[in-house]
Amino acid sequence: MKLKPCRLLLLLLSISAGVWSVPIDRNVGNQEVKEEAQEENADTGLYYDRYLREVIEVLETDPHFREKLQTANTEDIKSGRLSKELDLVSHHVRTRLDELKRQEVSRLRMLLKAKLDSTNTQSLQMDHASLLKQFEHLDPHNQNTFEAKDLELLISTATKDLEDYDAERHEEFKRYEMLKEHERREYLKGLDQEKRETEEKRMQELKEKHRQHPKVNAPGSVAQLREVWEETDGLDPQEFNPKTFFKLHDTNEDGVLDEQELEALFTKELEKVYDPKNEEDDMMEMEEERLRMREHVMKNVDANQDRLVSLEEFLKSTEKKEFSNPREWETLDAKPAYTDEELQRFEAELRDKEEELRRRAATLHEEQELLNERGKALEAQKREYQQAVLEMSQRQKEQQAADGQPPAGPNGELQFQPQAHKSEDNEIKAPADHEAEAPKHLAVEPPQNLPVHT
Repeated sequence: MKLKPCRLLLLLLSISAGVWSVPIDRNVGNQEVKEEAQEENADTGLYYDRYLREVIEVLETDPHFREKLQTANTEDIKSGRLSKELDLVSHHVRTRLDELKRQEVSRLRMLLKAKLDSTNTQSLQMDHASLLKQFEHLDPHNQNTFEAKDLELLISTATKDLEDYDAERHEEFKRYEMLKEHERREYLKGLDQEKRETEEKRMQELKEKHRQHPKVNAPGSVAQLREVWEETDGLDPQEFNPKTFFKLHDTNEDGVLDEQELEALFTKELEKVYDPKNEEDDMMEMEEERLRMREHVMKNVDANQDRLVSLEEFLKSTEKKEFSNPREWETLDAKPAYTDEELQRFEAELRDKEEELRRRAATLHEEQELLNERGKALEAQKREYQQAVLEMSQRQKEQQAADGQPPAGPNGELQFQPQAHKSEDNEIKAPADHEAEAPKHLAVEPPQNLPVHT
């Protein structure tokens, strides 16, 4: 599978942040599909990663830009000279790039608004142009169209940010190790003397067990590569050939070994030291070890520092003395990742944060108590109001009863009793009953106009 030209641009800018490599299985039939999926899903770790990838995908559709990229070298890409070719791409590509930039500016505006809202410092008139200057991967003065300057800023900013990414990962690992040691000490403080001694002994045994691992070959050395050649590739170690080895592990056949392909070569060495089933082995340490190995190879092999190893660079590294007689590789357990002074500063920082959290918790508790008291007072006041309304209603009914008036309803309307209705109905019906019964007691007179019969 040939690497697409603009994918090469992304490789020149990206590193495999948070992606752990696996051994290469050459017996899998859909290996090419997996490699392509891994390439598509790898994240640069940048907060504008999506924007970077979408710009590259759009540029990839222009034949002229693809042709220029194929003949460009790393320096052309990093220096921004390639950005000037943007003026020659098709109108459709430029229109799509303009749309992507407007979407990115809109996203950044939302981020700025959320940040200002969270700090309660939002002004009624927000100067987006000034605030957008803090984002260096696009031109804040032109927020509607994607120009050559935008591509140049995007490439230069991504290059600078990614160069600092490894250092940030090392710092995060150091803080992780210091936090682990701090928690260990705090745990032991909470035990009695006998349990503390037992637990310290158990921890020391685990640490010693972790150190009892086979020798680790220096990454990139002939011994390390021959081991991969034999155990992963299944070839005779006596027939080791650097050029053949390079082509075997250039899995996407783009002519270079990228950082993911290099890290895959270290799996066998890492398995000597780390096993996820063992309590004494920390997988976070394994990933830090993998990063150290990759940096070691890049430092000694990547001559032009483009974060890619070409065949020429690889073959030249095999001619060095360090290739056949490297220094012994020291794993992370050889010495701690931090000094005593760094640990002391870290623990002091933790204490300050814990004290601040306690103060905030105490303040929140006081506020909660105050709210509870106010709630109780409001509830008592509500009950008093309800009682006063009931008493007023009762007095009103009693007054109306004393005056002979029908009681009033809750809204002042007259309220008649059912008995009153029944009595009135009886009075109305009574005369009708007398009229019906009267004819029964009177003599019936004959009609006046009828003839009298004798």
